[in-house]
Amino acid sequence: MDAFRVIIRGKFDHLDEAGRAALAAKGGDLMFSEAGTFTHDVTVTAFTFRCQVPAQPDDDEKVAKARAAEALHAHGLPCRDLDYAVTDMRAVRVRRKKR
Repeated sequence: MDAFRVIIRGKFDHLDEAGRAALAAKGGDLMFSEAGTFTHDVTVTAFTFRCQVPAQPDDDEKVAKARAAEALHAHGLPCRDLDYAVTDMRAVRVRRKKR
């Protein structure tokens, strides 16, 4: 799989009622997708955003973070204190059990 999986943790920055309603409509899916998915705490203060971004042969973690940030900001929700965790799926090897 030529992609990066990026998890962004952060806090919403003065999320208004319209923002809360938009977030509630997005659901709390745990899947990785190019559009990204949110989960959040009960008070809707802290969040986790998961997204998957395509990887070109020369792309690195910096490119993945930038594309994930674009996906996050496309949702239009104010946020701050962002922390990124990037996994390059090209480097993940699956060990299968021998039968």
